[in-house]
Amino acid sequence: MMRLVTYNIHKGIGGNDRRYNLERIIDVLATLDADFLCLQEVTIDLPRTSRHDQADILAERFQPMFATFQQNVHWQVGGYGNLLLSRWPLSEHHRISLQFGQKKPRGAQLVVVESPSGLLRLTNWHLGLSERERDWQVRRLLSHPLFHSTAKHPTLMCGDFNDWRNTLGRTLLIPHGLAQATSPPGKFRSFPAAMPVISLDKVFHCDGITIESAHLVKTRQTRQASDHLPLLVNFSMQS
Repeated sequence: MMRLVTYNIHKGIGGNDRRYNLERIIDVLATLDADFLCLQEVTIDLPRTSRHDQADILAERFQPMFATFQQNVHWQVGGYGNLLLSRWPLSEHHRISLQFGQKKPRGAQLVVVESPSGLLRLTNWHLGLSERERDWQVRRLLSHPLFHSTAKHPTLMCGDFNDWRNTLGRTLLIPHGLAQATSPPGKFRSFPAAMPVISLDKVFHCDGITIESAHLVKTRQTRQASDHLPLLVNFSMQS
C-alpha cells in the first residue's frame, strides 16, 4: 500500500492567524509520513514569506524524497507554484501550462514514478477560480500529448481543483475513465480549514488503482497551518 497527500499549503500562512510559519506545514507533513506529497501554493523569494525558497526547504527537509517544482506565478519579486515529492525516482517529470487567457497563470505537474508496484502516473495541479477556466484547464490536460503518451500507466490525479460545485468529475473526468476517490463531496469539505464548508481538494484515479482509504486530516495543527486541510489517500495498484 502507498500513501499520497495533496495539500494547498497557502504559502505557509495560517488560515486564522495569518502568520507565516512554514514549520507548521513541515510538522503536518512529517506526521503524515506519505510516499507522495502533492503541494500547491509553494513560494519562492516572496517578501511575504521571508523570501524563503520553500520548494528547496521542503525538498531538503524531506530527503531522500525526489522533488520537482513548477513555478506558475512570477511576480516582480518572487512567485509560487506546485511542488511534488516522491519516495521513489521519477522516470518522467513534465510541467504543463494551464494558463487561460489573461487569467492568473496555472499549471499541472505530470510525473511517472518508478514505484515498487510498477510505473505510476501522478498529476498535481491548482485550477482556476472560474468554472469556464477550470473546464478549459481540464480539457487542456486530458488532450495534451504528454497525457496521451503516458496513458498506459495507472493514474492518480490530485490537487486543489477549486471545483466548489463539484461538476468536473461528472462532466469531464468520469467520462474519461477516472473515478473520484473523494466522494461524496460532503465528506471531503477541505476549505476553509478552521470550519470547512466546501470540497476543493480532490483525488481521481483510474481502474488500475484501488483506494484503500481517503480522509481529510482534521487536527488542531492542520486547522492552524493553512487555510486548506490536507487530504490523505491510501491506495494500492496492480503490480
